[in-house]
Amino acid sequence: MRSIVLTAALLVAPLLSPPAWSGTAGPAAGTILDHAGEKVSVRKSVQVDSHLVRLGDIFTISGDKANIEIAYAPEPGKRAVFDARWLFRVAKAYKIDWRPLSSRIRTIVTRDSEVIDRAEIEDLLLAALAEKGADPNAEVDLSNRLIRLHVPSDAAGAVEVEEVTYDQRSRRFTAYITTPSGNGSARRTRVRGRLFTTTEIPVLNRRILAGEIIKREDLEWIKVRNARMQPNTVVNETDLVGRTPRRGLRAGYPIQVSAVQRPILVAKGSLVTMLLRTPQMLLTAQGKALQNGSEGDVIRISNSQSKNVIEAEVIGDGKVAVRPNTLLAMN
Repeated sequence: MRSIVLTAALLVAPLLSPPAWSGTAGPAAGTILDHAGEKVSVRKSVQVDSHLVRLGDIFTISGDKANIEIAYAPEPGKRAVFDARWLFRVAKAYKIDWRPLSSRIRTIVTRDSEVIDRAEIEDLLLAALAEKGADPNAEVDLSNRLIRLHVPSDAAGAVEVEEVTYDQRSRRFTAYITTPSGNGSARRTRVRGRLFTTTEIPVLNRRILAGEIIKREDLEWIKVRNARMQPNTVVNETDLVGRTPRRGLRAGYPIQVSAVQRPILVAKGSLVTMLLRTPQMLLTAQGKALQNGSEGDVIRISNSQSKNVIEAEVIGDGKVAVRPNTLLAMN
């Protein structure tokens, strides 16, 4: 937060129709007795929601004198430092029986505000750029990534985007964001940036280990810039739901097609039941899987008795279906 050291030049004559204010006082400094025998102190810090600072904000006084406006408040979200020399001149000008006991005495005035962060600014800009023909699903990349706008908490009026210019080819833009200042005027902030086309993709919302089955509730959607997305990135949830990672997968990261597979129902080296079904009969035999297999995969099986190697389709956990023309190999 920036500070502004104020001098006696900021002292102003009483202004008409002062707006409402609210303050929070810190510890007192430079305490002196006034004519009524009450202590008059200077507040070390105060927060105001008006564009004006009053005597009662600075000094611990009451009555009509406390409502006298003496200076302009800093911009919303910023602060101003009133030093000992300035404070003493104000006290003398308004006949307040106070003097600083040290040159280090000061009052810090902070202007209350509502913060509009970068994400909200980007949403406002994207809505305005969409009216200029930009992709409403694009990502806004501001030149100033640390931008934050402060709006007076008591200000009336909306935040608006004006004078938008957009180049369709380069996807670069400029615009002005207008925010109310609280004193009847508006503040304009120039912003620049670029749009990037994006694709919404499913990612995990928790870590999934190899062997776990991915469910729909394990997914969330994020936007990824097309220029940063690899060609084999999963973009449909149907390519994830019901599958299992080959290795553990972290949450929140794009997933490659090769990183997941259908659940292994038949493990290499395991014993399986071979089924041969015809309209007239059902034959079963035991075999040994020579390959891993998921549902629907055709894998090689070694008959436990004949030692013949045949191909069969995985149809369940530890079960494979044999084609009728392989009947001899079953024996």
